[in-house]
Amino acid sequence: MQAYENVKAFIQKVTRILTYVGMFLLIPMMLLTAAEVVGRGIWSRPIPGTLELSSYMLSIFILLGLAYTQQVRGHVRVTMFTDRLPEKVALSMDVFTTLLSIFIIAMLCWQGYKVAMEEVSVSDMLRVPQYPFRMLVAVGAFFLCLELLCDLVDTVRRLAGK
Repeated sequence: MQAYENVKAFIQKVTRILTYVGMFLLIPMMLLTAAEVVGRGIWSRPIPGTLELSSYMLSIFILLGLAYTQQVRGHVRVTMFTDRLPEKVALSMDVFTTLLSIFIIAMLCWQGYKVAMEEVSVSDMLRVPQYPFRMLVAVGAFFLCLELLCDLVDTVRRLAGK
């Protein structure tokens, strides 16, 4: 099981690095938005492309943070029902919901990649290609799938009593 722990540590490290990349873009997005507000309010001259750039930076932040949110158990969970069940039943339900989540996120990853590879359009104002941002859906979903797989293995190990 040492190999699994090493792989899990590597996945979690890469997930954290991707999250830091997304977090790094929050400050420029904040500064750009503030400059847009000041430019529009004081000089009546908005910064061209601010909305596009802000939406791209926000998509990077959100999509690269999905897996980290799973890693730190930050996604919403309703446990008022499963807390009242015996531990084995609750863990079995957790295995089922994790498997379902992996299936759904794997489909999202596959379709995100497929759409990204077919994308040829550019943005209206700045003419920024769309495919890198569409590819982020696949990247974010892939790492979320990896985090879910780690959770599945951990839950199955707890269910087996190890």
